[in-house]
Amino acid sequence: MSSLIEETRFSVLDRSRTREGYEGPQALRDTVAFAREIEGLGYHRIWVSEHHGVPGVAGSAPTVLAAAVAAATRSIRVGTGGVMLPNHQPLVVAEQFGVLESLFPGRIDMGLGRSVGFTDGVRRALGRDKHAANAVDFAAHLAELLAFFEGTSETGVHARPTEGLTVPPYILATGEGATIAAQAGLPLVIGDPRGREKMLRAIDAYRSAFRPSPWAHEPYVVVAGTVAVAATEESARRLLIPEAWSMAYSRTHGTFPALAPAERVESLTGVMTEKERGFYESGLRGHIHGTEEQVTDQLETLLKESDAQEIMVTTSTYDREGLVDSFRRLARLASLVPA
Repeated sequence: MSSLIEETRFSVLDRSRTREGYEGPQALRDTVAFAREIEGLGYHRIWVSEHHGVPGVAGSAPTVLAAAVAAATRSIRVGTGGVMLPNHQPLVVAEQFGVLESLFPGRIDMGLGRSVGFTDGVRRALGRDKHAANAVDFAAHLAELLAFFEGTSETGVHARPTEGLTVPPYILATGEGATIAAQAGLPLVIGDPRGREKMLRAIDAYRSAFRPSPWAHEPYVVVAGTVAVAATEESARRLLIPEAWSMAYSRTHGTFPALAPAERVESLTGVMTEKERGFYESGLRGHIHGTEEQVTDQLETLLKESDAQEIMVTTSTYDREGLVDSFRRLARLASLVPA
């Protein structure tokens, strides 16, 4: 086994994707159950996401869900991938993570992003607009948030029970976000579906511009992306089909649907529009997938190119048993130590 893979941490981002025939509450319960399963396989951390008004995603309140996940597990780190800082006041975010860290000391991560609502209606409901995620405001809000932990906030407010606690912050980013992470001296979580070359350039820029901080003395890179492992390459590819179609549908209809069984998606290929088919086929490309041997080779290449310290797996599919089996196979090839 490659020493690169053995020396790399493997973690999970679960977005609480809904599946056809199962309502949102089941997706949330699945996330909690899944966290227990991957903890037993030896994964380092599990993060949950923030989406508002998206039919295909049940995870709308990441700190609430993180609390449920942490309560249901024993040792795995739990965090957010991420809390979207433009949607919240820094004081509220600091207080929420202070409560989480107080309840589950030494296990909480604070993953932070700068996306805003998916649609104009969601942004209005959040009291934000599409300009709320600009880099200048995000950097300022980030500094204010971290100051609440350090007890140096210029607001004169002391966050309780946050002040003095250490909750590791991570920046979810591409482009300008990577620069913000470097300037703030924070770990970077990055995954760019638009191309690996762009992602690698952002990682290089992050490392070059990194300024040591009390939160991180040196650059730390987490590469996020889909990994599907199965007994055959075709079985692994089938795990990718539901998410590929969901993304294609969202880009052509403006609605992000629940995940459909791979068999039903395949039955639609003959009636897809040219635009749908283009997005669908594009969604099947560029992911790490295959047998354990094939995935080992692909991961080795990714780690050599990125020099990442951690891989965060973001795989979603309709087949829950196939998903768990994929993570079990990945744990085996990465020589993770079962909890």
